Amino acid sequence: MQSGGARAAVFGVSDGLVTNVSLILGVAGAHPGATFVRLSGLSGLVAGAFSMAAGEYVSMQAQRELFERELEVEREALASSPDAERRELAAIYERRGLSPDFARELVEMMMRDPKTALETHAREELGIDPNALGSPLVAATSSFATFALGAVLPLLPWLFSRGNGAIVASIVIGACAAIGVGVMLGVLTGRSAAKSALRQLLVATVAAAVTYGIGRAVGAST
Repeated sequence: MQSGGARAAVFGVSDGLVTNVSLILGVAGAHPGATFVRLSGLSGLVAGAFSMAAGEYVSMQAQRELFERELEVEREALASSPDAERRELAAIYERRGLSPDFARELVEMMMRDPKTALETHAREELGIDPNALGSPLVAATSSFATFALGAVLPLLPWLFSRGNGAIVASIVIGACAAIGVGVMLGVLTGRSAAKSALRQLLVATVAAAVTYGIGRAVGAST
């Protein structure tokens, strides 16, 4: 898996974990009964995963359509004004240190094949790789799966237990998972794994503590 995909996967797990551990502990803080907590946790998992998937799909599809439009404009420019496009690409190579003669020779070789010409102009002028525009469906599926993975972890104790025991187990699992996510982020980003783990644990702890406190307050007042 490429580092970009790995980071996206880890962030998806992190989002699911923080979201659902906060929801579960917030609901559990009101002491409504294990069945309601399980239902809330499962609802949070499904709703959050679908929300992440839908958002990723729409975002990726819009980005892909934008890139395709820019590629079409570039394709039309190559067909209608090839000399201008040659000069533009040669100027780019010259700014990168190539001699004018070599830049023009390189451009001429690339312009012989329409596909190569489009790919080269897209990369050099637009910063787009026509062969790697991304798949909205793959992105949505990945977001759904990784969010669900993170969200199911704090829910597991409530599938087999209830009460304070399940609350403690959710906290422990959530804390361990947050540390694991932080370590992975540290490895992927080249930062201190310990600092990244501590930061991730702190974020999850604050979110869970606030929602648990609100749940306790609401539960006590009703």
